[in-house]
Amino acid sequence: MPERYIRPNWFTTNVFNRVVALLTRLGISVYGSRILAVRGRTSGQWRTTPVNLLTYNGVRYLVAPRGITQWVRNIRASGAGELWLGRQREPIRVAELGDAEKLDVLRAYLQKWRWEVGAFFQGVGPDASDAELRRIAPDHPVFRILAESK
Repeated sequence: MPERYIRPNWFTTNVFNRVVALLTRLGISVYGSRILAVRGRTSGQWRTTPVNLLTYNGVRYLVAPRGITQWVRNIRASGAGELWLGRQREPIRVAELGDAEKLDVLRAYLQKWRWEVGAFFQGVGPDASDAELRRIAPDHPVFRILAESK
């Protein structure tokens, strides 16, 4: 089965993401937004993208609503990156959750951001059954933020 990836449309790439990224770089978090910086797996160059940082039960997570994106591939390869908000740069390490571990995190993510990302979850919302969340879990990588990397 091919890896799922939903390419952003022109408006998302050229307007929405740029506005969120600009505000986040200015230190204004848009409903939990951060800039995720991860080194490219082949180039070694920093690559950045706006992300929604989820805190659930005191633990922070990154969820990939669009599937296997380049930032997902890069963070899988490195296991580390940085979260930016304004001038703050927070080094992080991450661990990817297995599909069985994702259900509550996906539900919490959808409760907070369904208005923004719901279209990427195949009609599954925060009130979905565990079976429905289990069905879509493989399509949405989730990373637990472990701690600062050194």
